[in-house]
Amino acid sequence: MTLSPDFDFGWWNAWIILVAYYAASFFPFFGGGDKADARMEGETDLRDAGAGVRTAAIVDHAILMPLTLLYSFFVPLERGNWWLYSGLIISALAVLMSLAASISFATAPVEEPMTAGAYAVSRHPMYLSRVIVFIGVGLAGTSWLFLLCALVDFVAWSFAVPEEEQHMIAKYGSHYEDYMRRSRRWIRLPSA
Repeated sequence: MTLSPDFDFGWWNAWIILVAYYAASFFPFFGGGDKADARMEGETDLRDAGAGVRTAAIVDHAILMPLTLLYSFFVPLERGNWWLYSGLIISALAVLMSLAASISFATAPVEEPMTAGAYAVSRHPMYLSRVIVFIGVGLAGTSWLFLLCALVDFVAWSFAVPEEEQHMIAKYGSHYEDYMRRSRRWIRLPSA
């Protein structure tokens, strides 16, 4: 595992994973139709959000997402090692979680909080899936820098999530509070 890649631009590089992930993440904005647009209409503008949400959004959307995508073009995925296979499996889980969250976002009733699909496993599956995909890419490309990005992203959203949850309580009231009691902030493992 290295801090910096070989800087070998190519077709079999980590960008393949991130492009699949981002395509799944942004599905509701391009294919979600009226419900996705209506859900976004009532959201707080970033300028009016609290410091935690603003900071996390800047760290995630303005710094980590573009820089990791750019960096991924130079991170080769070396075939035939267990780092690659374990990273691909973890990345595939992140892509599936992101896609499930996007579908829930695009199809859930606008007047209710999202609680089904990926939101039954985590109250914040989009943030969690991004941390997971950075871990997966870090393993698949044997890059410590992606693992560091996963940690930075997790810390940034950990500060923002309580603020965001207060916004959701204000928006959905007791429905969201009930959902908070039934679900975990980050991940709920199935019980036996």
